[in-house]
Amino acid sequence: MAYQPPVRDHLFLLRDVLEIDRYSNLPAFADASMDVVEQIITEAAKFTGEVLAPLNSVGDKHGCTWNPDFTVTPPPGFKEAYKQLCEGGWTGLGSDPAYGGQGLPHVVNLSFSEMSSSANMAFSMYPGLAHGAYSAIHTGGTDEQKQTYLPKMVTGEWTGTMNLTEPQCGTDLGMLRTKAVPQADGSYRITGQKIWISAGEHDMSDNIVHLVLARIEGAPAGVKGISLFIVPKFFPNADGSVGARNEGVKCVGLEEKMGIHGNATCVMQYEDAVGYLIGEENSGLKLMFVMMNEARLGVGLQGVAQGEAAYQAARDFAKDRLQGRSLTGPKNPDGPADPIIVHPDVRRMLLDSRAVIEGGRAFLFWTALHGDLMHQHPDEAVRQKAGDYMGLLTPVLKGYLTDKGFKACVDGMQVHGGSGFTEHFPASQYLRDCRIALIYEGTNGIQALDLVGRKLASSGGRAVMSWFAEIDAFVEANSADEKLKPFIEGLAGAKAQQQDATMWLMQNGLANPDNAGAASTDYMHLFGLTGLAYMWALMAKVSLAKIAAGDTDPFYENKLVVGRYYLERVLPETAAHLAKLKTGSATMMALPAEAF
Repeated sequence: MAYQPPVRDHLFLLRDVLEIDRYSNLPAFADASMDVVEQIITEAAKFTGEVLAPLNSVGDKHGCTWNPDFTVTPPPGFKEAYKQLCEGGWTGLGSDPAYGGQGLPHVVNLSFSEMSSSANMAFSMYPGLAHGAYSAIHTGGTDEQKQTYLPKMVTGEWTGTMNLTEPQCGTDLGMLRTKAVPQADGSYRITGQKIWISAGEHDMSDNIVHLVLARIEGAPAGVKGISLFIVPKFFPNADGSVGARNEGVKCVGLEEKMGIHGNATCVMQYEDAVGYLIGEENSGLKLMFVMMNEARLGVGLQGVAQGEAAYQAARDFAKDRLQGRSLTGPKNPDGPADPIIVHPDVRRMLLDSRAVIEGGRAFLFWTALHGDLMHQHPDEAVRQKAGDYMGLLTPVLKGYLTDKGFKACVDGMQVHGGSGFTEHFPASQYLRDCRIALIYEGTNGIQALDLVGRKLASSGGRAVMSWFAEIDAFVEANSADEKLKPFIEGLAGAKAQQQDATMWLMQNGLANPDNAGAASTDYMHLFGLTGLAYMWALMAKVSLAKIAAGDTDPFYENKLVVGRYYLERVLPETAAHLAKLKTGSATMMALPAEAF
């Protein structure tokens, strides 16, 4: 079977767990009743399942083609699918109505994005990157820049990119060399090379709006001297049409990659290209982080999305593949063997994946809802707490969920056995495509360092203290519920271990920063495990209430079974992470570099 968008699970989260109808007093939610949202998600499932999913393997096998005239041709079918994407209004779901967007909550847009990424990760990156560029211009652009670029980006007629990385600098943007020379007319001439630019060149849209980090001549060294520029492929005309070519912008090659072959990953050469400053001089990094934080949440989503697709393929294979007999006697006595789903170790791999994917999806949706509250809630205290959570949880969601999403893809291939190692089945593509998610938008090691080095200490630790207080309040409020007890005890235990780890970091990280670095990945995973324990407790509470009210839909009992599996078989990993974290950095740093 092909990928089937998990509509039921999405609606469960939005309607029953997050209860988004409660927020109908907020602007984005006013026109997003659950009835409307259900229609949107149902249509999203049709589009992603019927249009995008069949092109996934096409994009993988054909890839993109670089042409000698510096253009790029996407895989067969992509251009037509992109046209359908735009005609369906999918590019403007969460965008500002002032520029033609539908203004829906980001948490609803996230639902579509997950389905799109599961169906076709490489394709989904074209509109995904464009929305990031839209957000940066929306945040920092002048009124004229917004009016010029945003309406076309909302409709998808124009796409966008983010240009950070150069051959000599990736994470360390202070080493950036691309230069910007001011011109008499207020524009700048941009010169330099950018690499790994996703969707940097293609023929699916009328124009491509490149956002480029560069250093204005005479700017301070390091990250304090970086500015952000709009460098369009074609100059916009006053009437909104596409004008002359910006001759200094060229795609001079494509990367040969392990996966996401359907996405054009470009080497972009800027030679006196005309660019326009966004925001203030030397404050480009702050604006680019608007894009990067959005992209990091999107990458965490890619981990869940590819894990979901890999799980579905492995589940379907396990139900069909006949090998061996059940340890407790034949389950398919009329056949030559039993389906492999009867074997406990196959179930281990499938349930490991499902428990983390469903918990991870809930964590993403829960966090995205806080993003909506951060922008729209009238209460300043609610906005502040939501903003704190967005900052604190973004590296956790990116790092933990891509690590675990990739593991789901590895396990999905393992379930397929030798078949998974061939290209006759989709397991290989899911694994290859997902692998980049652990690397781009800041490697997972960088996410872990950001978490322990910046986010924990931000505002005197206010965000993580709010996190602990919220969990404590939930545990106390539900401690008398006997049926929920395993989930409450599991959550309380994980939270205690995370708090223990946080205190250890505060005491030992400052004294020796290597201790913080050595502990960072284990801490990130401990945080992720605790976050999913909270989500499973929330989902279990709703499921138990539905069953108690007489609902006989097996969905709720199945949800409880998977949740209990998470508590028994996944959550105990917290103890190992805490034990490793507390060993500090001494052994890790003891071996001389030349001894490696």
